[in-house]
Amino acid sequence: MSDIQKKNAGYAAAQYVEAGMKVGLGTGSTAAWFVKALAERNLPDLKCVPTSERTADLARELGLTLTTLEDTPRLDLTVDGADEIGPDLALIKGGGAALLREKLVWEASDRCIVIADAAKVVKQLGQFPLPIEVVAFGHKTSGARINAVLAAHGMGEATVRQADRGMVRTDGGNVIYDADKGVIVDPVKLAADLKVVTGVVEHGLFLGLADLAVIGTDDGHETLRA
Repeated sequence: MSDIQKKNAGYAAAQYVEAGMKVGLGTGSTAAWFVKALAERNLPDLKCVPTSERTADLARELGLTLTTLEDTPRLDLTVDGADEIGPDLALIKGGGAALLREKLVWEASDRCIVIADAAKVVKQLGQFPLPIEVVAFGHKTSGARINAVLAAHGMGEATVRQADRGMVRTDGGNVIYDADKGVIVDPVKLAADLKVVTGVVEHGLFLGLADLAVIGTDDGHETLRA
């Protein structure tokens, strides 16, 4: 039933978009439903900034007008999915390996809406592996430093994400480390400690960024506020 919930969340979030807005388009299966719903609304004068090449391809195919942060440095609204939604709308994102571009777009937005199926709402972050985007050069050395930080937070080790084609690369050519599942006791401190590790480009903790969550249900949707 999660596909129905994702669709309901995406279509509900599209109703927050108004003509003439500058909109950030998220990445992932739930965000794709939002992009489809937004295209169906056929609002005039929209400009959209995609958070990944995959989203850009979908948006172009559906006829949405694309721009970039260079040309449109401030956005009215970003709508994107999440891998986990915790208390106060603290998020884990990055399952689609687009966390750096996603966070850049989120931070350029006046308002951010996170969309998800009901299973993504949790009481405490950490059951989804925390993604960490790392410069490819010397990444094993960076990985050792990351693991020292994780150990200090009582968490297990992070390992490089692999796919059938080999090591996963982001659109920017970086690699992704995924921390073992484990309760994140202090997300704010963990975020700060990871960010100062040389080689770490970004982490998947999105804290204090989401203004509203639209959670899909089998029959419609619910909203949560920070």
